[in-house]
Amino acid sequence: MKSKSRIKNGLALLLLVCLSATVSVAAEKPMNVLMLIADDLNPWLLENPQRYTGKVISPKLKGLAESGVNFKYAYTAAPVCSPSRTAFFSGVAPWKSGIYNNAQTINKSEPLKQDAVLSLAGLFKKGGYDTFGYGKITHGWDQKAHWNEHVGHKRDPSPPGAPLAGLSGGEQDWGPIHLNEEQMNDTGGANKAIAILEQKHEKPFFLAYGSFNPHMPWYVPQKYFDMYPLDQIVLPELKADDLDDLPPLARAVSDGVGGFADKVLKSGKHKEAVQAYLATTTYVDTQMGRVLDALEKSPYKDNTIVVFLTDHGFHLGEKLHWQKTTLWEEGTHTLLMFRAPGFTQAGGVSERFVSLLDIYPTLAELCKLTPPAYLDGRSLVPLLKDPKAPWESTAMTGLCDKGKTDLAYISIRHELGRYTRYGAKEEEFYDTTKDAHEWTNQIANPAYAATVNKLRALVPSFETAAKPLPSALTPERRETQTGKKEKKRDEKKTESPK
Repeated sequence: MKSKSRIKNGLALLLLVCLSATVSVAAEKPMNVLMLIADDLNPWLLENPQRYTGKVISPKLKGLAESGVNFKYAYTAAPVCSPSRTAFFSGVAPWKSGIYNNAQTINKSEPLKQDAVLSLAGLFKKGGYDTFGYGKITHGWDQKAHWNEHVGHKRDPSPPGAPLAGLSGGEQDWGPIHLNEEQMNDTGGANKAIAILEQKHEKPFFLAYGSFNPHMPWYVPQKYFDMYPLDQIVLPELKADDLDDLPPLARAVSDGVGGFADKVLKSGKHKEAVQAYLATTTYVDTQMGRVLDALEKSPYKDNTIVVFLTDHGFHLGEKLHWQKTTLWEEGTHTLLMFRAPGFTQAGGVSERFVSLLDIYPTLAELCKLTPPAYLDGRSLVPLLKDPKAPWESTAMTGLCDKGKTDLAYISIRHELGRYTRYGAKEEEFYDTTKDAHEWTNQIANPAYAATVNKLRALVPSFETAAKPLPSALTPERRETQTGKKEKKRDEKKTESPK
């Protein structure tokens, strides 16, 4: 009996040793990265009643948020496509690179031309990874030599009879698309990402998939519109005199009277526009979900880090503005979710104020790669382990006028509120603990003087912030951009107080 007992104990011990060895090998296995990026997707799907109270159908992205750590207060480094993506993919902040807006001369940015500057894909390529990118990932700046395969995004063709909404030509339009879902470019990008996950890989991989949607125009199949009956659409809260307490440069950032937001509101098509945005959001959720499902079915699910982000926020009438390119909450607030095996626990929620610039150093640390020394972000790994860990806000955003690039506008989002500097005496401060919509500019309120001074000191000074690089627009287009801004300012000066 004793010998049998010894044999059983020996077998049990051997099994335990084998299991421990298996776990150890799995833990040492290199981590893959799946990076998912959506364009122009605001955080409505987080169901924050202070931001939006309507229904958003996004089961896959909500499921991803619940499976790891969801950063409730993540912010872009620039509230428009090119400078945002240039910042988080290079690790260089706009106030260092001089890239604050679209259509700037990126090739003249000295910081970005330095030999030490390495794209996120380049970091992984040099670390022994295979790198794949499909869809809209970068915009204007990249190091294409660092991709094993890279296929950029294309816009879907406009439906016959466009513009369908009848308010504007160009991209500011919406309606059912004439293509089958399988024919759409974002669907094709997802298909390519899925194919990578279905392959056998000898080396670890960095796989990025970016959707063009919900960038305008909002052309998606009718079935997505049908998910949002017009009589059930909830509109965002608006304040008629929301621009009245803003300095001139801040007012000029908004579309204002005569802009597209004004057209939408006056035409009575606000609900239709919100319906189209939500429909396109659900289409994006479907494509992201297909890629996530492919990962779950793959042999890589247990050693693949997933990060989902949006490049900036999006206005749908708030502050009398449409789309992005503002320094208010709607333009700067993004989605950011991480699921990292061995680091994150399901259901993690962090309310720390973080930046998309923090993604680069975070992925480097998670994958045990040595990041470049110049990075402006800070690793989020402490927050992945403990979402409530101490953290100083990194949520800073830069912007400049598109036509007249003479001033760097910079905003910081903080536990104390939002402070924004446009010019020497043109500032905003919002106590977001009481004013989540940023409706009341408290910059002149002496009760907030100490808070304003503290936040003002955290923002790069005019002397230290990189001057915005010249616009790459043609002289004619620069004149048009500047002329529109100046005309808008003149109109606002002559408006009677409401």
